[in-house]
Amino acid sequence: MRNETVDPYLLTPGPITTSLTTKQAMLHDWGSWDADFNAMTGELCRRLLALANAEDSHVCVPVQGSGSFAVEATLGTLVPRDGKVLVLMNGAYGQRIGKSLSYMGRGYVAIDKGDYAPPSPEEVAEALAADSAISHVALVFCETSSGILNPVAEIAEVVKAAGRSLIIDAMSAFGALPVDAGELEFDALISAANKCIEGVPGFGYALIRRPILEGAEGNAHSLCLDLYDQWRYMERTGQWRFTPPTHVVAAFLQALREHEAEGGVAGRLARYTRNRDRTVAGLRDLGFRTLLEDRWFSPVITTFLSPTHANFDFRSFYDRLKAKGYIIYPGKLTQAESFRIGHIGQLHDVQIDGLLAAVTETLDELQVDLHL
Repeated sequence: MRNETVDPYLLTPGPITTSLTTKQAMLHDWGSWDADFNAMTGELCRRLLALANAEDSHVCVPVQGSGSFAVEATLGTLVPRDGKVLVLMNGAYGQRIGKSLSYMGRGYVAIDKGDYAPPSPEEVAEALAADSAISHVALVFCETSSGILNPVAEIAEVVKAAGRSLIIDAMSAFGALPVDAGELEFDALISAANKCIEGVPGFGYALIRRPILEGAEGNAHSLCLDLYDQWRYMERTGQWRFTPPTHVVAAFLQALREHEAEGGVAGRLARYTRNRDRTVAGLRDLGFRTLLEDRWFSPVITTFLSPTHANFDFRSFYDRLKAKGYIIYPGKLTQAESFRIGHIGQLHDVQIDGLLAAVTETLDELQVDLHL
């Protein structure tokens, strides 16, 4: 294991910088069918349901792989072969949902807002009223390709009123933004271990309304991504169907305990919001511009437009920041050159101060003055 003090800080939307104690939780080996590990899986699911106030309405189904595996598994399990999904897009991850549905042979239509704006509840209501074949609506809670925080609660009300099923990709939101299943009407909400809970990569999970999952037998296009079958097997045996990421589960449980100790969702949201506000203010002082208006900001990640200064080159900028101990993210926009800085993970004031100092030093090295 590398010493934490020499690892660069990850200012990304996941994987993120984890605590030393979360890393240390992976120093033990676990038997995948052992009762102790089964108890760990059970605790994991109970804690996640409790975070969403969903113990009485939903079940938790973890699945091996990245967050995109969990999104595809949820779509393939819950959307029947003759279903049709309205996909709300304003970035790469909404587009990925559409691409996944195409691979699975599920019908879909899209409201695509480009890179800069969220879908409005009125647009969703109009689309649902115009097409009775739409059975499901898929929405990304926080679109990290741009940093947009979408109006999930308002859209959920519209979907509920229209009698359709809502699937929320909450990959980079759950654990830092409030979710209450008693107030937010969703049939499935999806996230992953290496996001706002601050675990390490290796599995995703879906919180699915129990009657909806009970009726999903036979929908899945893939044995490995069949969440109905995964859930039934876990219910019967307490085990994952196929080899689980044992070390990742152990790390995630430690991360969940640390999440609780920090004050849960409220505590994590406060820290991430402070990280964002200090980062945005500092980079704006240096002359950088944000892609979005402040009202659309999320506490997870912010997209900055790449400067047009002749001496600015993103690869050089990135490499110099990395050498100083800070890894940022390239842009993922379709219409503008940009880069992204994440605010989640084990980042505190001292790391934000260090980042701003590193950016200032790097601009000097590149002879880039954004105030000219």
